[in-house]
Amino acid sequence: MPPEKLVMMANQIGAFFKAQGEAEAPAAIADHLKKFWEPRMRADIVAHLKAGGAGLEPLVCKGVQLLSAKP
Repeated sequence: MPPEKLVMMANQIGAFFKAQGEAEAPAAIADHLKKFWEPRMRADIVAHLKAGGAGLEPLVCKGVQLLSAKP
């Protein structure tokens, strides 16, 4: 899947969880990605973040960082 599509999808998830606030939203985003994205998609969004994370919203960046730290 193209990185632009993953970024769009991740940002949509981030927009949904944004109402939870900056303290809770990143964990909720990471949890959603872990539960509902296939491993390859998760690996690709983590790689995109490590390559600079172009287009990712700040809360989504934090969520993806948390996702990359989880086993």
